[in-house]
Amino acid sequence: IRELLMFFFYLSLPTTPKVKVKNPKKKVSHNSSAFSHAFNCPAVSVIIPMYNAERYIGECLDSLLAQTLQSFEVIVVDDCSTDSSCAVVESYTERFDGRLILMHMEENSGCAPFPRNRGLMFSRGEYIYFMDADDLLTKTALEEMYTLAKDYDANVVYCEKFFETDADGTNARLVSKQSGTLVDKPTFETEEIGERVKDILRRDIWGTPWTKLVRRDLLTKYELTFMKVRPCDDYLWTLGLYFFAKKFLRVPNALYLWRQTETSATRGNRSPQREINLWLESAVLGLKGLDKMLGKSEFFRNNVQYRHAILDFVVKKMFGLAFPASLNVSPVAFYEAVRQGFGKDLGEQDVLVAALCSYVNTLTKINISNSQQFNQFAAQAQARIAYLEAELQKRQT
Repeated sequence: IRELLMFFFYLSLPTTPKVKVKNPKKKVSHNSSAFSHAFNCPAVSVIIPMYNAERYIGECLDSLLAQTLQSFEVIVVDDCSTDSSCAVVESYTERFDGRLILMHMEENSGCAPFPRNRGLMFSRGEYIYFMDADDLLTKTALEEMYTLAKDYDANVVYCEKFFETDADGTNARLVSKQSGTLVDKPTFETEEIGERVKDILRRDIWGTPWTKLVRRDLLTKYELTFMKVRPCDDYLWTLGLYFFAKKFLRVPNALYLWRQTETSATRGNRSPQREINLWLESAVLGLKGLDKMLGKSEFFRNNVQYRHAILDFVVKKMFGLAFPASLNVSPVAFYEAVRQGFGKDLGEQDVLVAALCSYVNTLTKINISNSQQFNQFAAQAQARIAYLEAELQKRQT
């Protein structure tokens, strides 16, 4: 029944013009898949979660109207905004010629994962692209990413670079958050999953969704949706792309303008308890979802050492990010922060998990303290050795 409803839903949606993309490298058809062609679906679905973005959503949509690629749809999913964001979006409807859809969440979800998943559910594009309501795209962004995807038959196109701007969209600065050596030309990741695991452990991967264009059938085949765990829902989703996309293409193209708004600037001004809960949410709640996702892969089912390596890496990463906020928090307060924050989700194991989290945090503090004491002792010993060597040299002369 659901499939029939979706079938008629697709038929009721407006059509979009054919794709016009230059392809100088090799002869690859830029038509959509057979399914997309049957319903005259767009090349790209741009999904934008929105909450109280009245100051910026207009400029965001303007950057989409300016795109050189025309075969795309825009799905804005409002998370119960209390300002005039929806009115701004509605004012753009005619300018998009039926390519703009405004959807509404029934109640505020408090974060981007649910609106993104809702938009994905009703998307029609051959490829999916997520962006934030306060950010911008260069005018050739969709065309460049889509052309690369078709030329290289890629499941994922990962742009390692982007631009940071001030809140007013000016002073653009070319940056990258990806560690390790950046590519200077389109480069495929190895298809060996074991090697990809080693690569993650060595240099990690930047997790924001807006650096990636993704084939829609990859997301639907492996059910790669966003988990409701903040602030690492996008990072866990990216790990899914990295391990399930056979053709994962890294490119040097910088196409996205990440606006540093007042919200961005104050993300670090949280209370210690709030900071602890945010990062541990990904460890306590996200780890189960990550393990379930890895379990869909035959490789990870048959190679538990790699599965454990990823889970261990993510746990350490989350605890490490929570650690600075816990420096001046007592073990009792840390325990209470975990139990109060996640007790309802942990059921009968709430006391055990909270106690274990507090224990791990205490051990980390002890290890850090011991390491600092050792480094201090080593520095003093080195200074003493240097002094004695200098005295010996004096006596010899």
